[in-house]
Amino acid sequence: MPRTGPGSVSTLTSRGVALLVDAVLSGLVAGLFTAPELPRYWSLPTWFLITVVAVSFFGFTPGMMVAGIRVARLDGAAMVGPLRALPRTLLVFLIVPAVILNADGRGLHDRLVGTVVVRTR
Repeated sequence: MPRTGPGSVSTLTSRGVALLVDAVLSGLVAGLFTAPELPRYWSLPTWFLITVVAVSFFGFTPGMMVAGIRVARLDGAAMVGPLRALPRTLLVFLIVPAVILNADGRGLHDRLVGTVVVRTR
């Protein structure tokens, strides 16, 4: 992998921005169904569903698209697929595995499922 530019491992900052955008979007979507009440915890399953579906089939969430990053499989397959996206999303939800990085900049959650978050631009 290149050290910088497209195809390089993304930074923790860009991943954090993507997660924040996805969390806000999930709250807004959940709010559509709970209005006039606040969504409360309904934003969590909304975030989970958006993340699993988007990463499985497209390789990125709306927040990742904004941040210019995507999830890629290490074996080079085109789709991440639900068998990798589901446990990866569960581990991101726990936060700790996502912030334990190795020397390559990959989080524990990515190492466990054989993926890497790379820059698209």
